[in-house]
Amino acid sequence: MWHRHQLVTSPPELQKKNTDNFVRVARTDDAQCVLEKTIGGRLIMPFLTDRIEENKRKMVEGERLAHEEARHSDSADLLVNPIYQNRYSFTPEEVRGELEKTIFGQKNTINLLVDIMKVTCVGLSDPRKPLASILFTGPTGVGKTESVRSVARAVHGTSEALCRIDMNTLSQEHYAASFSGSPPGYVGSKEGMTLLDQEKIEGSSSLPGIVLFDELEKASNEVVLALMNVLDNGILTVASGERTISFRNSIIFMTSNIGASTDLSFFSRFSRSFRESFLSMCSDQERRQDSIIISELLKVYPPEFVNRIDHVAQLLPLDASTMRLLVEYQVQLLNQRLSARNIHISIDEEVMNFLTIKGFDTRFGARELRRIFRSFFEFPLARFLAVIEPVPEGNRSIIEVVAKMSGGAVKFLPLAIPART
Repeated sequence: MWHRHQLVTSPPELQKKNTDNFVRVARTDDAQCVLEKTIGGRLIMPFLTDRIEENKRKMVEGERLAHEEARHSDSADLLVNPIYQNRYSFTPEEVRGELEKTIFGQKNTINLLVDIMKVTCVGLSDPRKPLASILFTGPTGVGKTESVRSVARAVHGTSEALCRIDMNTLSQEHYAASFSGSPPGYVGSKEGMTLLDQEKIEGSSSLPGIVLFDELEKASNEVVLALMNVLDNGILTVASGERTISFRNSIIFMTSNIGASTDLSFFSRFSRSFRESFLSMCSDQERRQDSIIISELLKVYPPEFVNRIDHVAQLLPLDASTMRLLVEYQVQLLNQRLSARNIHISIDEEVMNFLTIKGFDTRFGARELRRIFRSFFEFPLARFLAVIEPVPEGNRSIIEVVAKMSGGAVKFLPLAIPART
């Protein structure tokens, strides 16, 4: 008999047999075979342990991949459906599209304006100040004023929606009253009349006001001081004290030619690609501290005024490649005007090179090109169109005209003129 506390084991001959050679197959839950050995009457399963650990690793990896896919899916949803609600009826990309159609060679300025519009649309601006204040500097004819018109077209649908103040009309001290109104006791004080269009400045709940103070350096010191208060708290109180104009829903633009000659002499030494790369690598703080334009501004205006400007954008002088784009743009505008007469103009490469070289002048920018285009292209085109018969009313045929060089001048030849009916 076996004692009840004695360990029950297999006979010695069976233990040796089992130890030496015993293998059986067991089937796991995942229908895979695992080998099991029996030693001393006990089953050990080394391969099963490895399989369990591998299945655990697969489960963890699967959960991680599923979580990663869900995260990317959420990110994609955020790109399509942003978490913020635009407070205005325009989008920053609409502003970019309008700027890229009309402003050439100013990539950094366009990117800056789009970023400003993003901040404005999501409502991150200080509610106690204007939505943004931007000072455009640079030589004449590089697109400072046209950039503001383009923003107004993108936001309001027309460039006439902006409130533009020509600061050269406020160059004399006694003209300052036309900006902030006449003080009490003077003619017009009760009416509170100013040059400012309050409706355009204050905008609406769905559209911000667009304000342009053009050629800032020509204004008197009194006007600059009044403008400093506007930049600080977004409110202009008319001198009579009976009316206030709010700029807190406005984007304020200012233009200036200050430092243009210094900028031209310094940056004209380098290619446009280098100039744009150099400016893009500099942070905003570095530009404010080291820029030549800032130092020039401080020569004219007090530091407290310059310090209240949110952004100073330096527009670069135009180069030959940009002039070519401007020629194409002028032809596009001309075709838009001629479409009412069913006329379409095309130019060959020789005419394009002639107008680009003739109109290239870094001192006057796009304005010089506009004068050259009018004198050497529009004048001969007008003489040509004056002698051809107009398309009869009701005839939708298009008159195709090509511009070619002949004897050092632009000549126009009809490619197709509809037959008379």
